[in-house]
Amino acid sequence: MTITYPSFEKILGWFASGKPVILVTIEKTKGSAPREKGTVMGVTEDAISGTIGGGQLEWLAMEHARKMLAEGTERSERKIPLGPEIGQCCGGQVVLNFQRANADLISEIEAIAVQEQRDLPEVYIFGAGHTGTALAKLMVHVPVNSMLIDTRADAIADLDKAISAKQVALPEEIVRDAKPGSAYVTMTHEHSLDFLITAEALSRANASYCGMIGSATKRAVFCNWLEDNGYQRSLADKLVCPIGGNQVRDKRPEIIAALTMAEILAAIHTAATGEIK
Repeated sequence: MTITYPSFEKILGWFASGKPVILVTIEKTKGSAPREKGTVMGVTEDAISGTIGGGQLEWLAMEHARKMLAEGTERSERKIPLGPEIGQCCGGQVVLNFQRANADLISEIEAIAVQEQRDLPEVYIFGAGHTGTALAKLMVHVPVNSMLIDTRADAIADLDKAISAKQVALPEEIVRDAKPGSAYVTMTHEHSLDFLITAEALSRANASYCGMIGSATKRAVFCNWLEDNGYQRSLADKLVCPIGGNQVRDKRPEIIAALTMAEILAAIHTAATGEIK
């Protein structure tokens, strides 16, 4: 099954309060489909949590689930062609399983959701300045486990509660303890600290992404710093700096954050397909 933990928490809350819920699961797919097998969506009489792909497919699924709620039906299955007959052009087919939530099913899905949350890629954002905070806010909404890290306690004191943040004296130790495939982006209040953390991340060799805020000049200075501090200059070959690409030249923190998030997610996807060991 595939369900994000935030979506499951909403379903769990409905179930705990005694609100009837139908769990809609993509049982099978054939050809082109908007979501993969195992995707779960929760449906009540007036709300949904999660998505099986949107569009007419999701509308039909919600309609059927609510009919089940009204009639007291426990479970059913529907095969839906994703073609002109339902106003979609995917061209594939899905089989949907509908089941009324019960304690055993909720327990099973909770275990899966918790494990999937643990297995999400990790993204470490070093520096709780304007751009770092903007990036951390965006990362809350995508399927990663992100952490905003700063050496200054006051820098993370008033963040949104949804943001995971940590104050540490030696941020490079976070890099050493991170799991393989993690992504790192550095934008602290000190260039020397940026360089230290970035060098540590590049030395991991199994990072999905290593980025550092700055300019071409800062990159050149960093390359010299690597040599002066006993690192191979070639480490910088894997560094993304400036971050966010060069298609959009906009220095506003929110824009840089959005472009950088897209860059990080693309790198994580590439790593997950096996191109990075």
